[in-house]
Amino acid sequence: MNLSRRNWFTWAGAGALAPLAFWGRRALAQDHSQHRPPEPSDALPRSTSASGYTPVRTLNGWTLPHRMVDGVKEFHLVAEEIEHEFAPGCRAKCWGYNGTTPGPTIEAVEGDRVRIYVTNRLPEHTSVHWHGILLPSGMDGVGGLSQPHIRPGETYVYEFTLRQHGTHMYHPHADEMVQMAVGMMGMFIIHPKDGELERIDRDYVVLLHNWALHPGTYRPDPSVMVDFDLWTMNSKVFPAIEPLVARTGERVRVRIGNLSMWNHPIHMHGVQFHITGSDGGRWAKGLWRPETTEIVGVGQTRDLEFIAVPGDWAFHCHMSHHTMNAMGHEIPNTLGVDQSGVEAEIRKLLPGYMAMGQGGMAEHQEHTDSGHMTGPENTLPMMMGKGPFGNLEMGGMFTVVKVRDDLAAGDFRDPGWYPNPKGTVAHRISADPDFGAPTRRGPPPGPPAELKAKPMDHSTMKHG
Repeated sequence: MNLSRRNWFTWAGAGALAPLAFWGRRALAQDHSQHRPPEPSDALPRSTSASGYTPVRTLNGWTLPHRMVDGVKEFHLVAEEIEHEFAPGCRAKCWGYNGTTPGPTIEAVEGDRVRIYVTNRLPEHTSVHWHGILLPSGMDGVGGLSQPHIRPGETYVYEFTLRQHGTHMYHPHADEMVQMAVGMMGMFIIHPKDGELERIDRDYVVLLHNWALHPGTYRPDPSVMVDFDLWTMNSKVFPAIEPLVARTGERVRVRIGNLSMWNHPIHMHGVQFHITGSDGGRWAKGLWRPETTEIVGVGQTRDLEFIAVPGDWAFHCHMSHHTMNAMGHEIPNTLGVDQSGVEAEIRKLLPGYMAMGQGGMAEHQEHTDSGHMTGPENTLPMMMGKGPFGNLEMGGMFTVVKVRDDLAAGDFRDPGWYPNPKGTVAHRISADPDFGAPTRRGPPPGPPAELKAKPMDHSTMKHG
């Protein structure tokens, strides 16, 4: 293969420039057992609140405390710039509430009167929209339409009575493109005043989002509309997303909200869950439907309920590029391409270049974990995470549901990897690719395609 200075940039994107696409600065490849353990107060929370409901648990997050003032539940949100960690090795200057993105989960009961103070510590005005919540028009939080904007340094108050139950969200309705792109959002959970039709033993909260944190940078880019670098659950990427932990036989609900710019088919292994609710509340039981994958559209919420069965079960978005970390876009396809000769030539211009991808990308995590490939600062490898049987090769919107027989009620600590009963793990019986006599079909009729990879010469292309 010949290489000229004119076309080497095209091929460079497949290898040495591929930190923008395939790998980043080496970050610690962790398994879930190495995650920071919850604080003792979080490890064994109350199974029910004073009002009789099961409090929600926001993965990697927290619930906003309130105080009672003359029968009204008072909350206080602070919109501010924060430093956020997506996973060890990747931090960014984001905007959020009360020091975090997503902001703390607000939790209340149908019929409660709530008073929510919002202090603006941002460099520009803002507002808060209570997504899906029924309230007076002037409390709806649309800056310029239902209220004046909250200027920097100002504190506004919202006050209304909760006349519904369900899984809801909050976010700005002022300069939305910027403020939501850099992390300003949260969940608002309203429990039914008359209790649940069926008791919920564990109630999880997950908010989906996407980020354009370009390799080597420290601030999300709000101008990007499609080609995102990080896909998150509660503003974390795998392997930093906490597992969902349950005891065998418990009824588990997972409340999912989507304030990203993309729809997400959320898939859970091991069970058929039921879709039981949304921001319209918990549905009548006759409307429940069994699924293993549910699309959560932009601006929607969905409640998934299931009875926990023992094991370690993957839980993730089923769009494969949403379970990867930092990725590039519009780079050459190296699958099946013999890059011999090119690698040495590119190294003359770009020391450290390593050709890869000819036989797939499974080698990627081995290279990044071992430190063979380095990339931009503050950038995560595309594939991360280790399991009991090797590399998990995941990132983004991926975590694990961990169910155990002997887990104490209300214990959310990571129990480690599942001890599979003897004889229940797939295992190798041959290393011969010609093993057995499987039924296979041949190639289509006619001469085979002439497969040649040619570098693109942009100088011959017509633009405009």
